[in-house]
Amino acid sequence: MEKDKIVAQDNTLEITGSNGTPSELEFGEFGELGKLNTLGEVTHQGDEDSEYHEDYGEEPTEEELRTLTRVSGKIPFRCWLIAIVELSERFAYYGLSAPFQNYMQNSKTDNPAGVLDLKSQGATGLAYFFQFWCYITPVFGGWLADTYWGKYNTICCGTGIYVAGILILFVTSLPSIDSVHTALGGFITAIILIGIGTGMIKANLSVLIADQFPKRKPRVITKKGKRVIEDPSITIQNVFMFFYLMINIGSLSVMATTELESHKGFWAAYLLPFCFFWVAVAVLALGKNNYVRPPVGERTISKSFRIVGVLIRNRFCYDAAKPSLNPEKNYPWSDKFVEEIRRALSACKVFAFYPIYWVCYGQMTSTFVTVGGTMELHGLPNDFLQAIDSMALIVFIPICEYLIYPFIRRFTPFRPITKIFWGFMWGSASMIYAAVLQHFIYSAGPWYNEPLAHDTPNHVHVAWQVPAYVFIAFSEIFASITGLEYAYSKAPASMKSFIMSIFLLTTAFGSALGCALSPVTEDPKYVWMYTGLAVACFIAGLVFWACFSHLNAKEEEMNAMDYEENNGKQLVGDNEGDLESEPVEQIHEADGIVSKDYQAMQTVDDELSPYMSPKSM
Repeated sequence: MEKDKIVAQDNTLEITGSNGTPSELEFGEFGELGKLNTLGEVTHQGDEDSEYHEDYGEEPTEEELRTLTRVSGKIPFRCWLIAIVELSERFAYYGLSAPFQNYMQNSKTDNPAGVLDLKSQGATGLAYFFQFWCYITPVFGGWLADTYWGKYNTICCGTGIYVAGILILFVTSLPSIDSVHTALGGFITAIILIGIGTGMIKANLSVLIADQFPKRKPRVITKKGKRVIEDPSITIQNVFMFFYLMINIGSLSVMATTELESHKGFWAAYLLPFCFFWVAVAVLALGKNNYVRPPVGERTISKSFRIVGVLIRNRFCYDAAKPSLNPEKNYPWSDKFVEEIRRALSACKVFAFYPIYWVCYGQMTSTFVTVGGTMELHGLPNDFLQAIDSMALIVFIPICEYLIYPFIRRFTPFRPITKIFWGFMWGSASMIYAAVLQHFIYSAGPWYNEPLAHDTPNHVHVAWQVPAYVFIAFSEIFASITGLEYAYSKAPASMKSFIMSIFLLTTAFGSALGCALSPVTEDPKYVWMYTGLAVACFIAGLVFWACFSHLNAKEEEMNAMDYEENNGKQLVGDNEGDLESEPVEQIHEADGIVSKDYQAMQTVDDELSPYMSPKSM
């Protein structure tokens, strides 16, 4: 099959396909994606920022890297579309799960009312199973996307499964369903389907939104008359801050669903997320042709496992896996891919500490709700305070993004490992506060350390729980958001969904640890449980810092792999030569065709550069 021919002359790019049919595109128009700039890059319409100088910048010198302010690139409109999908999915997820504790724990005659009557231990254990399931299924979703279907198609399939799960939950929660066994069977079926849908969406949506940006080197630009460095690592950081902000706007659904639960019933609380989730379905369908969807890499996950096997056999000597040093082995990957796997494995080691953090985080949706039910609610549902976490994040994420982080960067780089360490410290602080508060609850009458055994609460206002939720919110900004950013930035280009799923898997392990703690999630053991979690999270943070603080110094070097030698064109597949050695039509595109023109640009970047560089124009 004849390879597509690309010829650049003057201001025209001529593409001649294997069928011999030529097409010409002038600068300013370039297929579905929008515009062709003078660097030979395809840009989306509307991406240009009027605040920026008309050129596309130059590579900074060593002195400029030390002295110039670093800023983020612009977030394009298509990222907002993807963010709306995430907002809708999280609206459904948190709106559904907020009433779960009462639904599972209590009977219809209890106050607050429930359905399944599983008591505190049973409800907490099943809640942790749901979290575990929702965060183990992303491994399947990430593998499916990176190997066969691509991110967009996997997200769409997961959306359909998710909708089916919510529908079953709604139907089996109707007041006309009198059988507890029927309700329990429907509930378990629903959370299994919702977990599968969550996994297929969660492993891919955050990666898809970050994929909308070209992987450029840092460059000096003029913004508002001032020379600054547009830093891709800060852009990715801000993308995930923005993404997490959308998550928490969606999670405010707990305010609505808990009120519906209290005044109308569980069926109404589950009907609202079912209706709202169709917003995600609509946005996915309407925005289909606007998203950048890189082709699926060929067998990259299986190759990565083969490399790990070689490393294990050779005591993790990376040179043993490099084709250039072992030509007789005929390895089907490049030296660069081996280095990318080295970087990804370093990230996975960082993730190993997260399960302890997630156990602390999980208290917010389980034991905090139970403890809230033993306090004076003054008309509020006991599960309403989960919204405090979301509101704190909505307030403090922009403050961190636009004030705190830029202020710190004026004096010293604020690297991911440092942020994660502080996330652990804030998680520990939340557990310390919860332990102290629990001590005061047990010290207050009339029921002291047996508040769940009676219908009336101890005399402690539920508002005293607010700081515990706020501390958890601070910890999420530093630990959770940075973890998403780290998983994306340290993964090979063709394995980003899979590596993201490995990070999400740590939440499943945290839920498993939480299940192991179920026997102590009862009165009067809460004080010791919270104290133990506080100590564990604090020690984990210190050990984490001791093990990985040296990675801060290597941060820019590791990030440079993504834009080394191609200045903005993210390589598809695990081998730099793969795309140049195959016809454009033969590229594996299970994720759908981005654009014929876009594929051609990725393939012939080096061929075009002599014509397109600003110096030759």
